[in-house]
Amino acid sequence: MSVSSLHDNHPVQAAEQSGLQGLEMTSGRVVPPDGGYGWVVVMSAFFIMGLTAAVLKNFGIFFLDIQSHFGVQTSTVSWITSTTIAMFLLGAPAASALTIQFSQRVVIIVGGLLAASGMLLASLDLSLPWLYLTMGILQGTGISFSWIPANSMVSHYFVRWRPIAYAIASSGECVFVIIFSPLFQWLIDTYSWQGAFLIIGGLQLNLCVCGALMRPLNTVQSPNQETKDNLEVDASTLPPKTKLFFHFNLLRKPEFLLYILFAIFAAAGIFIPPLFLVPFASSLGMDEYWPASILSILALADLAGRLICGWIANMRLLRNLQLLTMVVTLLGVVLLLLPISHNYWSILLFSSLYGFFFGCVVATHVTTIVDIVTLDGFDGGLGLFMLFRSIGGFMGPPAAGWLVDQMNDYSVSFYLSGLCLASSAVFVALVDRLVQRR
Repeated sequence: MSVSSLHDNHPVQAAEQSGLQGLEMTSGRVVPPDGGYGWVVVMSAFFIMGLTAAVLKNFGIFFLDIQSHFGVQTSTVSWITSTTIAMFLLGAPAASALTIQFSQRVVIIVGGLLAASGMLLASLDLSLPWLYLTMGILQGTGISFSWIPANSMVSHYFVRWRPIAYAIASSGECVFVIIFSPLFQWLIDTYSWQGAFLIIGGLQLNLCVCGALMRPLNTVQSPNQETKDNLEVDASTLPPKTKLFFHFNLLRKPEFLLYILFAIFAAAGIFIPPLFLVPFASSLGMDEYWPASILSILALADLAGRLICGWIANMRLLRNLQLLTMVVTLLGVVLLLLPISHNYWSILLFSSLYGFFFGCVVATHVTTIVDIVTLDGFDGGLGLFMLFRSIGGFMGPPAAGWLVDQMNDYSVSFYLSGLCLASSAVFVALVDRLVQRR
């Protein structure tokens, strides 16, 4: 369904509007309802996170099977996940553009079709380059087109409860990782990894259902809405490409540029552990279901981190940027210490700590963009953030895979990850200082 005007008196549109209690017009804009139908949006986003990010985080379960099937090096298989991550992040500006042109609902449905098609076609097992195309490009683009608009909807429906609403929505990733980790291992054992891909593709078609529930929150464009620089242009009369061009004005903000550097370094490190944790545990001689159980426990800790950190952020005990600096630093330290583990329980301990602090980072790093560029620049800021983040996401896993091949030790992948994350915390601290000076 297309986005309708708030001024329209059509009976169907009026019925939809009746659910948006507390909506008011202020300065030509709709005030977010901070509840009501917004909680339906949160639950829809919850399932979208689970059917996208949780699937991506469980790619490590398939790693050794695919490597054995094709008989290739670790770094070669790593390019599958790396391509998926890169397309997920590179697709963000396109997802933001299409959201502005059409609606979040339309883009999420298209993303669901792309993601499901990617997994269904990957199950054909034609070749390794075929997996780069299907699992990498199609699946990554589909995840991006579903994930970005879902986050956008949550941010636009809430103000006072935004941190906790986003924490609840993002926790869908954790809940589904808990479910998917043993499920995917069972599917591999029962139907092979090709059959597992086929079933996962069918599950991802439910993204289209979640997208249909994303009712657009209509806004009336004001002349100065697109950027904080008060451009004296009526944005509503401009073609979509011109409006998107104005989002690049955000790059003039030094604090946003530093936040982009944080995104690059953090992405280089944060996507490595989920890919190499299962192979690392398997290299210590653990049975195949024990490493999968580590991912489930990690996801529980991740869920706790998101909810607790979201609650802390909502109480305003610390500035969002202060909180983010702390948890990113601790995440880097935990990953640097993780390789000292040599049995199931020590790996479980460090994996739980990793999951908790990872959840804290996820709960704050997107909503913090609003503190830097304001809500008016959020959609464009999120798109640019994800675009530049793709640099780190694309290079991190293959670099870790290359180190593993050279050293014949999975531990080096965690050293690289921890170093990247600890370095990224420096940029967040600098952003906080600049924002406080404004």
